[in-house]
Amino acid sequence: MVEYFVRGGTFMYPILFLLVLGLAISIERFISLTRASINTRKFMERIKAALDEGGIERAKEVCESTRGPIASIFHAGLLRADKGIEHVEKAIMNAGSIEMAFLERGLVWLATVISLAPMLGFTGTVQGMIRAFDAIAAANDISPAIVADGISVALLTTLFGLIVAIIIQFFHNYFVSKVDRIIIDMEESSVEFVDALLERQEKLQK
Repeated sequence: MVEYFVRGGTFMYPILFLLVLGLAISIERFISLTRASINTRKFMERIKAALDEGGIERAKEVCESTRGPIASIFHAGLLRADKGIEHVEKAIMNAGSIEMAFLERGLVWLATVISLAPMLGFTGTVQGMIRAFDAIAAANDISPAIVADGISVALLTTLFGLIVAIIIQFFHNYFVSKVDRIIIDMEESSVEFVDALLERQEKLQK
């Protein structure tokens, strides 16, 4: 593998850099999104129990002791609970936008790696073909031995560029799917959370 890398020429180094960058971002996103995922059903049950037992303050404590975007948006809503449901909903929406930006952070760089790696590979291909034709022109001959080096560079850079793009594409698709699931959980749980606050408000008014 090292031999092929060296034979690939200059463009192999930026392709390698893109691979390292893509893998580093993927590791960071995997850790962050794993920490952001919680059992929404159990958390919702804890929030409802906290509202029944200790009210808003107890629910805040539950949110503060729980990691993840759902706990964060609930906490933002609870901070505005004394001002009415409309303020709660607005706070949840604002906090949700911030959390979505956090969840999607880094994905644009993965998409950039996916685009650039094959492009660099194809550029290396062009360079290799130019080298092959220069060799033909210098030797005034088109024997396989003369053009083999240039064609080898062309094929290797394309191969490595595509391999890097395929690897990072897999991680990118996985993270997009995971972010979508978390966002759906955030939306569904937010509706249930607001309903729980409304029920509590109605009970207090009776």
